[in-house]
Amino acid sequence: MTSGQIELLLDGALNTIYLTLGGSGLALVLALTVGIARARGNRVVRFLGACYVELFRGLPVLVLAFWFVFALPALGWQLAPLWAGMLALGLNLGAYAAEVVRGAFTAVPRAQSEAAIALNLSRWQRIRYVEFPQAFVAMLPPLGNNLIELLKASAAVSIVSIPDLTFNGQLVRMSSGETTLVFTGLLFGYGAIALVLTSFMRLLERYAARSLGRVPDSGGGGPKRLRRTARRAEAAS
Repeated sequence: MTSGQIELLLDGALNTIYLTLGGSGLALVLALTVGIARARGNRVVRFLGACYVELFRGLPVLVLAFWFVFALPALGWQLAPLWAGMLALGLNLGAYAAEVVRGAFTAVPRAQSEAAIALNLSRWQRIRYVEFPQAFVAMLPPLGNNLIELLKASAAVSIVSIPDLTFNGQLVRMSSGETTLVFTGLLFGYGAIALVLTSFMRLLERYAARSLGRVPDSGGGGPKRLRRTARRAEAAS
């Protein structure tokens, strides 16, 4: 391959990273908002969250990308293909990740919330200081899996002319005729990106287990920890 073709592949890898980071950032915001709303919100908020989850979890990423690139301009709003891909990936993955967040909050022992209520913490303070640290540790491994799924799904949206690693790899294959070499390079490229993302998530899991995972237990330290949490909440409010 020529230097220009290698540069084209590197540009595609960079766009794949943009797609993954942008889509996962949007998905994380949606997941935390909808997941917490479904786990701790009132009936109306839970219903709205369920509507989002059921709608976007059932829509294929590729169909969403097609709609944002080709149908949305008919409504007067033109999106660049890269931004359309991020939006499609984020909306779809956010629906799956929201269920992960909801499940993590549901798994927090009810006694923790009851003890926080006894210490006169508000609902937001209970979520922030008591429930979220415990749920965060539980939600990290499945969120890491969702992140890798988003990376793999980013290859599918290349069909709407997003110049990612797959799309540019096809251009190089057609111009050079080196099918085996190009697709082998794509395998290693996606594998390297996935390895970096997986390593980052494992580091985050270890950090969370050390610092955020020290939650109140049923022993003598539990009430003390909750009282310290209450004092921090009062100082922050």
